[in-house]
Amino acid sequence: MKSTKVNMLIATTRSRSAIPGEMFTGERALKPAFADITVSIPPNSVRKVGEVAWPRRLPSNPATDFATLKAQEIDEAAAKAWLNTSVRKTPDGSVLVFIHGFNTRFEDSVYRFAQVVHDSGVHSAPVLVTWPSRGSLLAYGYDRESTNYTRNALERLFQYLAQDREVKEVSILAHSMGNWLTLESLRQMAIRNGRLPAKFKNVILAAPDVDVDVFSQQIVDMGKQHPQFTLFVSRDDRALAVSRRVWGDVSRLGAIDPEQAPYKEELEINRINVIDLTKVKQGDRLHHTKFAESPEIVRLIGSRISEGQTLTDSRVGLGDHILDATIGTAAAAGHAAGLILTAPVAAVDQNSRDNYADHVGALASKSQPARTAATACEVGRRPQACKR
Repeated sequence: MKSTKVNMLIATTRSRSAIPGEMFTGERALKPAFADITVSIPPNSVRKVGEVAWPRRLPSNPATDFATLKAQEIDEAAAKAWLNTSVRKTPDGSVLVFIHGFNTRFEDSVYRFAQVVHDSGVHSAPVLVTWPSRGSLLAYGYDRESTNYTRNALERLFQYLAQDREVKEVSILAHSMGNWLTLESLRQMAIRNGRLPAKFKNVILAAPDVDVDVFSQQIVDMGKQHPQFTLFVSRDDRALAVSRRVWGDVSRLGAIDPEQAPYKEELEINRINVIDLTKVKQGDRLHHTKFAESPEIVRLIGSRISEGQTLTDSRVGLGDHILDATIGTAAAAGHAAGLILTAPVAAVDQNSRDNYADHVGALASKSQPARTAATACEVGRRPQACKR
């Protein structure tokens, strides 16, 4: 079997990188930018469905690894032209918008979405919305505010899709903290327009890092005409357990028990479909990426979207799990306790080594931003971040 290609439109509020070979950083831009990117995906005979086959060396080998074949920044007019052309190629005039979650570098978001599009078999025009995330566990506050920073830009994209006559149907897939951005933008659009457009069919909320009480209000504010929401929950999601502690011990939407009161009644009243992934074993060790890494689930997403039915992530290392466990102590001590525990593990665990420079950089100086994808090559990070 030959490798296949996924061509996607990028809409981002990330800043452009000054490093040759890098497109965007984790910092915030003054206005949105767009890009046309094509990713090559190796055949399933050398890659598990649900897995991102990161390049083992540069340049990438398309026969065995994900490879970026085209990465071209374009202006807004060209982005609209891309969308027009791509939608016409779909059998139903549909668009799939993906909004990634917390702790996601630019290249992570691109490859993860390419994997989801390919493995799900979805035939919609793929649009990736990537917001400024520093790709560090210690940048939770910055990432959260970056979603708020991106709300207006995402709403403008939604408004354009609603008005474009070529677009007949819009589906949205959001993960983790990206759900907050998605829900806030939809709420804002509904308030501005009086209702949400009928062509917005499906909104899939995967492991949403959203306060359950706030979500209830957001749904009310959207009005009676809203998309069909499908909620993926997992009660063993460790990332959401940490988030719950950060946000005052209020339940996160992606970790509720949908069969228990008061959640069951509220979900039924708002006609929200729920898929409980608690028993699904695929995904990262935080149990936070099951929607993309479980072959059955990612195919289910594709079939639901393609048939019009109602329905980075991150590679975190062992040292980061220890950091998660000590986050309460570390917050009171300038994160030093968490870093001391992480350091020995980072020496032997690849993903922890990748993230460790970010943790140290965040502590070095409060006046200096945490390291981003743009400076990854300078600290000896993983090879896919050091594009030539």
